[in-house]
Amino acid sequence: MPEQGIDMDLLVVGGGLNGLPFAIAVADAGMRVLVLEREEPTHLVDATFDGRVSAIAHASRNLLRSCGVWEHVKAKEPMLDIRITDGPSKFFLHYDHRQLGDEPFGHMVENRHLREALYRRAAEIPTLTIMAPAEYKTVTRDAAGVTAELAGGERVTARLLVAADGRNSPLRKLAGIKTVGWSYDQMGVVCTIAHEIPHHGVAQERFLKLGPFAILPMTGNRSSLVWTEPTDRAKVIMALPDAEFHREMAKRFGDYLGELKVVGPRWSYPLTLHQSERYVDQRLALIGDAAHGMHPIAGQGLNLGLRDVAALAEVVIDAARLGQDIGGATVLEDYQRWRRFDSIVLLAITDGLNRLFTNDIPPIRLARDLGLAAVNKMPKLKGFFMEHARGTVGKMPRLLRGEAL
Repeated sequence: MPEQGIDMDLLVVGGGLNGLPFAIAVADAGMRVLVLEREEPTHLVDATFDGRVSAIAHASRNLLRSCGVWEHVKAKEPMLDIRITDGPSKFFLHYDHRQLGDEPFGHMVENRHLREALYRRAAEIPTLTIMAPAEYKTVTRDAAGVTAELAGGERVTARLLVAADGRNSPLRKLAGIKTVGWSYDQMGVVCTIAHEIPHHGVAQERFLKLGPFAILPMTGNRSSLVWTEPTDRAKVIMALPDAEFHREMAKRFGDYLGELKVVGPRWSYPLTLHQSERYVDQRLALIGDAAHGMHPIAGQGLNLGLRDVAALAEVVIDAARLGQDIGGATVLEDYQRWRRFDSIVLLAITDGLNRLFTNDIPPIRLARDLGLAAVNKMPKLKGFFMEHARGTVGKMPRLLRGEAL
């Protein structure tokens, strides 16, 4: 047992794709931050840990650039166009980045490369400490502050506790914060596809009868496939021998990118929605998946979490500069008011889209096809949706606008 405890301004539990950006943002502005991560960092950046690829929207890229992370990202593929189709229908919706300017809608980045960049940037900030693998045994919160007893015997004190500990957030449960939500009884099957013909930065979202089939551009002649199926069918697909899996995949993929080859392992993830009844408690703030989780149909899950990161970082840093208590109720309520409604709206939109495009009743199918065609012919409405894809609508925190805190 060390003779002295560890005193910090903030304690962040979870060193993932939301926890580390938040820690970097506030530490870069001078706050003393400790991050607890239960996994070994070398495991987190291993290619076998997580095969997912994230769509980093334009606004989220601004945040990562402002925090000094973006320059450390090894491989990032610009997403220049988005093409949305409804099964075999001839109607489609096409987003072209040139209609908004020179910047892409965003970039596709492998999660492991993003984690590696975050750890590299974190190592450059003297006021940021990462303990990994590390876990807490107990956490207490009161009017005076936060105290955590760690499994290694250390005692940590802080003014604010940030829960970035995932969808099943233990800290959220300890605080008695309830969630509402449901399972879609769907799974996302994820793998990387190498192809003969370049994708030219085009992302494809195909709404098939049983779920979306997304083809997302990666560096080189590669794309990430996110193939959504009902849970029972997804389990069968995951168990198929390689040759049969390839045949089923190729039937849905098509031949527009030439010869296809599955590269590396397959992963599968259950698809659910959840929303926390509140995002704050006494000296506690939830961010990212600890606060909400959504269907990946619009590829906005990580971007929604990074909006939490940017908003909480802004209210914390502004409060500190005004001499306010960064863990006080007023500061935390400012964060909750800013973020909760925005999250509810986006969760409702993605939930509605999933239900709409998995409904194969002929009148509904016709209505949505006509809707896609209509939006494609309406420049102002189409422009609004394209700005949504870039993450540049609504009240944007400074980091998302590319401004320093």
